[in-house]
Amino acid sequence: MNEESIYGEYKENLQKILDNIVGRINDYTNEEYERSGRKLHEHLIARVKSDESMREKCVRRGIDQTPYSALHELTDSIGIRIVCSFIDDVYENVRLIKSFPNLEIVLEKDYIKHAKPNGYRSYHMIIKVKAPFEDVCGNTPGEYFVEIQLRTIAMDSWASLEHKMKYKKHIANSDLIVAELKRCADELAACDVSMQTIRNLIMNDN
Repeated sequence: MNEESIYGEYKENLQKILDNIVGRINDYTNEEYERSGRKLHEHLIARVKSDESMREKCVRRGIDQTPYSALHELTDSIGIRIVCSFIDDVYENVRLIKSFPNLEIVLEKDYIKHAKPNGYRSYHMIIKVKAPFEDVCGNTPGEYFVEIQLRTIAMDSWASLEHKMKYKKHIANSDLIVAELKRCADELAACDVSMQTIRNLIMNDN
């Protein structure tokens, strides 16, 4: 027998909200490209967190596996990752997302300017979106959380590799590997800064 979705009757709303936010991001991206030829992002990954993953997270957090937990106590049922070529493009995307109507910034963490100890760099936002349908608290218009991560290509490549290795068990020389990953993260960050400087020089020369 199929288990009912942890999102209950609100599951179909999540995809509608995701499509709306992605559509708005693509709209301003296309407008900027037509205006200046500048690509504000290279690619975008968007998903509604699977039932299995959300149930696992509820178990880890020690909370009930209910729609209320998934949609109110946790904030990543909807996730978007925006990958950019340059650091400035990350911050331009942040600025434009903040300009969206019916949107509230719940939390921001700038791990680009303030990297995590392991070298991780990214810009994280949790936003609350007003939608024209009921939410899990019974409000209409409803409010739904969306988690957004913004990174450069270099940051995204490092994070992907680090994530894969983090879940390997019984790794020999783990301290050395952690140190090497940190060194790689710092080198990639320096490369990002250099590439941004080069682009600025080119743009200022025009």
